[in-house]
Amino acid sequence: MNVSASVNLKEKQVESLVNDISNSKTLMVVNIKDLPSKQFQEIKKSIRGHAFVQVVKKNILLRALKKIGKESILPLEKHIGADCAIILSDLEGYELARILSTKKTPVFAKTGQIAPNDIEIQEGPTELVPGPAISELGALGLEVAVENGKIAIKKSKVVITEGQKINENAASIFQKLNIQPFDVGLNAIVLYDLETEKIYVKPEIDSKKYASELSINAGKALGFAQNIIYYCKETVSYFLAKANIENQNLSKNVKEEVAEEKVEVKEEETNKQEEKSETPESETPESEESKPTEPVENTKSEMENKPVEEVKEEKSEEAGKVEEGEKSETKTQLNEQPEENA
Repeated sequence: MNVSASVNLKEKQVESLVNDISNSKTLMVVNIKDLPSKQFQEIKKSIRGHAFVQVVKKNILLRALKKIGKESILPLEKHIGADCAIILSDLEGYELARILSTKKTPVFAKTGQIAPNDIEIQEGPTELVPGPAISELGALGLEVAVENGKIAIKKSKVVITEGQKINENAASIFQKLNIQPFDVGLNAIVLYDLETEKIYVKPEIDSKKYASELSINAGKALGFAQNIIYYCKETVSYFLAKANIENQNLSKNVKEEVAEEKVEVKEEETNKQEEKSETPESETPESEESKPTEPVENTKSEMENKPVEEVKEEKSEEAGKVEEGEKSETKTQLNEQPEENA
C-alpha cells in the first residue's frame, strides 16, 4: 500500500469517526488496559443495544476531535492515552456509566498491579493445610492457628492498602484463598455530552455503594423526621404505633392507681375495725361494770310461775327457819350472861 492510499484510508476513518460522534448524544473514552480480549468481546456484545464500542488509534481520534469544530470538545485530548477505546451512545452519560459498572468481572490480582482499594483478609477457617502456607500467611502479618487439620485465620487484617503494589507472595495467597480484589471492565476515563457540550471526568458509578449510602441516608432522614414530628406517609405509621403504646401505658397506670387506692381504703377500714375490737377493759364505762345482776326479778318471776300451795309451803319453811334462828340466838345470849356475872 502506497503513502497516498494510506493517507486516504486515514482520512476516511477520520470522516467516519466525525460522522459517528456528531450523530451521538454521548462520547465516552474508556481504558482497556489489562482487559482480557475475552471479557472485552463479552462486554462489547452485551451493551450492543445501548452503545457502540470502537478501538481507535490515538492520532485518528485526535484528528477527528479537531475536525468536529467544537472548542468545548478539544480538552478531551489530554485524557486520551495509548490503551483507549471510545463508546458512542444515545443514552445520557451517567446512565451509560451505570450500565458499564454492572458489566465488570472480578479477577485475581497479578504481581505488580496497583491496588485500587484496601484489600482485607477476613478471619475464619480456610481450606489450606499446614505447611509452607503458614509462613506465607505470617509474612503478610496474619495470625493463624491449626484447627481440625486446616489453617484458620484468627484475626482480620488489611494486607494491602490502596495504591500499594501487589507483591508476589500477596498475589499467591489471594489465589489460594480465592480472593479476587480486582474488577476488569471498561473503565470510564472521561465523557463528553454533545448536547450540553460539557465534559465529565471519571464518571464511574458504583451502584452497590450508592444504593448502600442512599439506604443509610434514608434511614437517617426518617429518624430526623420522627424526631421533629414531621407527618408524612413514611412516618404516620410510626406515630400511630407510638400513640397506641402510650395509650396502653396510660390505661395500665390508671388501673394500677385505682387498685392502689382501693387497697388503701380497705386497709383503713381494717385498721378501724381492729382498733374497735382491741379497746382495753379499763376504758369500759363504770355503769356497765357495776351493773347488778337481777336475781330478785328472776326469783320473783319464778315464784309467780309456781303453784300457790308450793309458795305457801316455801314461806312456812322460811318462817320456821327464822324462828329457829331467833331461838338459837336467845339461847346463846342466856348462856353468855352467867359468865359475865361471875
